[in-house]
Amino acid sequence: MHHNPIFLALDLPRLDAAEALARKLRGHLGGLKLGLEFFCAHGHHGVHEIAKIGLPLFLDLKLHDIPNTVAAAMQAIHVLEPAIVTIHAAGGRAMMEDAKAAAGEHCRVVAVTVLTSLDEGDLAATGIGGTPHDQALRLAELAHAAGLDGIVCSGHEVGAVRRQWKDGFFVVPGLRPAELNGSGRPHGDQKRTVTPRAARDAGASVLVIGRPISRAEDPVAAARAIEATL
Repeated sequence: MHHNPIFLALDLPRLDAAEALARKLRGHLGGLKLGLEFFCAHGHHGVHEIAKIGLPLFLDLKLHDIPNTVAAAMQAIHVLEPAIVTIHAAGGRAMMEDAKAAAGEHCRVVAVTVLTSLDEGDLAATGIGGTPHDQALRLAELAHAAGLDGIVCSGHEVGAVRRQWKDGFFVVPGLRPAELNGSGRPHGDQKRTVTPRAARDAGASVLVIGRPISRAEDPVAAARAIEATL
């Protein structure tokens, strides 16, 4: 059977609730994504607890600091055996190279290009010209040159990035199932969203989905419905 690309973003503040949700959905996921909020709230202990569920873990820490510090942080999380860890491509080539060199051998290091919460106006305000698409492609090229495994980008960029990076590993967040996209329902703070199927077809390796599953009335039914579209 084809491996399941869906990683659930466990964005729940309480560890017991996160654990219960992950256990319930276990058979319908390819992995679990633990973000900054989770890591700051529960630390290594929380990650170890979630690891007991037996799914690959994606630590979405978006490390961004001087190369030495990022390498040391990478070494500090070896013990957690993450399958995927994120760093910021904007940290530059040396930082990315050192992060990859310091990561565990079974850990994919992927670079965040442009946060899905940012649009062109937001980028311009930080001094970056051009569209999010241009910036994502520029940073993807840098991440590729630095020897990373892949990048995080929105579903709008993944197709173009894949054309220039054939064997890259692409993580796509900001996904909204079709029934949410077309209904005028709010996308929360995400400004650039696509459906899971469209992202998969464009070349996404991992689909990160949070609220459409975790906040659904029936999370298992929601996960199965998304799975069925793939």
